[in-house]
Amino acid sequence: MSQVEKLLEANQAYAERFSQGELPIPPTKKIAVLTCMDARIDPLQALGAELGDIHVIRNAGGRVTEDTIRSLVISEQLLGTNEILVLHHTDCGMLTFKNEDLYDKVSQRLGPDSATAASKIDFLPFGDLEQSVRDDIKVLRDSPLIPKDVPIYGAIYDVHTGKITRLT
Repeated sequence: MSQVEKLLEANQAYAERFSQGELPIPPTKKIAVLTCMDARIDPLQALGAELGDIHVIRNAGGRVTEDTIRSLVISEQLLGTNEILVLHHTDCGMLTFKNEDLYDKVSQRLGPDSATAASKIDFLPFGDLEQSVRDDIKVLRDSPLIPKDVPIYGAIYDVHTGKITRLT
């Protein structure tokens, strides 16, 4: 049995005890959190939130991308969020490579057509964790799609201690 099949099987037990089907669509705390897809981060637990409290947008590195902004516009304009937290983390895999490294790996493993496709993507790696948070906040503040009165906070989650340190 594959790992996905095991997860889907485990869902049966979850569904049997699930009792929160009546939660409202908008998040009750009106906060959107952008964080990394890293499996060591449980944003709800780390922030003391519950199911239905916050929107969590995740991608590699917790970086601001066009799709992140798309999600934030929907979160704010249609679902009422009015604060944003950019939450990056220690020991992030995005600190371990440069675009060229990934382009080479794709080329070696998947061939020239894939290499050409990959070379058109900025995978947004970074060399300075705190600066990456500041850079992403700046992209959000500069976006005409994010209201200027929406507070944007930045923080770093320590994967070894569970502590979040606020930067802005």
